[in-house]
Amino acid sequence: MFSTLDIILPVYNESKVLKKNVMKLYNFLTNNISLDWRLVIAENGSTDSTLEIAKLLSNEYPKIMVKSYQKPGRGGAIKDCWLTSDADLVCYMDVDLSTDLESLITSLEHLISDNFDIVIGSRLLETSKVYGRSLKRDLISRSYSKIFRIILGTKFKDAQCGFKLAKKHSIQETLRKVKDKGWFFDTEFLYKSQKADLRIKEIPVIWTDDRDSKVNILATIIKDLIGLFRIKFL
Repeated sequence: MFSTLDIILPVYNESKVLKKNVMKLYNFLTNNISLDWRLVIAENGSTDSTLEIAKLLSNEYPKIMVKSYQKPGRGGAIKDCWLTSDADLVCYMDVDLSTDLESLITSLEHLISDNFDIVIGSRLLETSKVYGRSLKRDLISRSYSKIFRIILGTKFKDAQCGFKLAKKHSIQETLRKVKDKGWFFDTEFLYKSQKADLRIKEIPVIWTDDRDSKVNILATIIKDLIGLFRIKFL
């Protein structure tokens, strides 16, 4: 039986929204999740006051802890936090909370009751609802989905949605084999999980796009294409 849950929030220069969003998530978890949960703020290479704010939150709330990494690297921070976690279930979500928090409850139900190893949020299923996303971002997202499904032969559609939940014991071996430390981490992790015959459930989410996202679209596309070539052919 699963009794503990670690939720990782990878953050980089998020001083403007960190406290507000962490408290929103903290209150939701307090009121809705019966598991023994913990929030882990994974600060990686911030140059603003993100780390200081994270430490203040950790000092004030016993269910919040902070891990800090010197260099930026969202994927590397998630990987390390998941591997070193002693929880039964591990999750990560973007600190902008673009994914509706009710998805966490649905994901836990699938993971525990339906015997999946990994549950991922998807913005690309028919019943998904996406708000505030530009036509350009939507087109890029759907194009990338088609490209990686053709190259990798994967069943899931949305590799990059910032919401994933997994059974710690199921993913440990696969997670250690993931090399990417940036945004391509998600695609590589899911591809290698599928190759390892882990059971992946993709669920529709309600998604509100973050217009202040720090993702460099062009640079990310180039790195993703390089990553696809690496994991498929090297």
